[in-house]
Amino acid sequence: MTERFYATGKRKTAIAKVWLSPGSGKIVVNKKPYEEHFERETALMIVRQPLELTQMLSKLDIIATVKGGGKTGQAEAIRHGIAKALLSFNQELKPILKKAGFLTRDARMKERKKYGLAGARRSFQFSKR
Repeated sequence: MTERFYATGKRKTAIAKVWLSPGSGKIVVNKKPYEEHFERETALMIVRQPLELTQMLSKLDIIATVKGGGKTGQAEAIRHGIAKALLSFNQELKPILKKAGFLTRDARMKERKKYGLAGARRSFQFSKR
C-alpha cells in the first residue's frame, strides 16, 4: 500500500479529515467528487489553492471527510487540512504555505448569546416610557 499523509483542518464549526496519497490529482469529499459536494466555483477554487500554489495538483490524490458548518467553512477547513498534510508530505513547502496563510487556523467563530441580551451583544429595545 502506498504511503498516506493525514491532517485535520478546521474553520468555524467545520472539521475536515484529509488524507493525501501519491496519484493523479483526484479530489474526493465525503465519498463524492469534490465538484459534486461544492456547487460554487469559489469553494472549488478554495480547495485547490494549496495544491496549485505548490504545483502538486496533478501529483496527489486527496480524500477528505468533512462535517459541520456551511459549504464555504467546509471548503476552508479542507484547505487548512490539505496545507497541513502537505507539510507532513514535504517539509520544504512550509515557507510557501506559511506566506500564503494556509497553515494558520482561522479561529473566528460565532460569538455565543449571553443571558439578559437579545443576541451576542444586542440588547433588547429600550423605551423610556
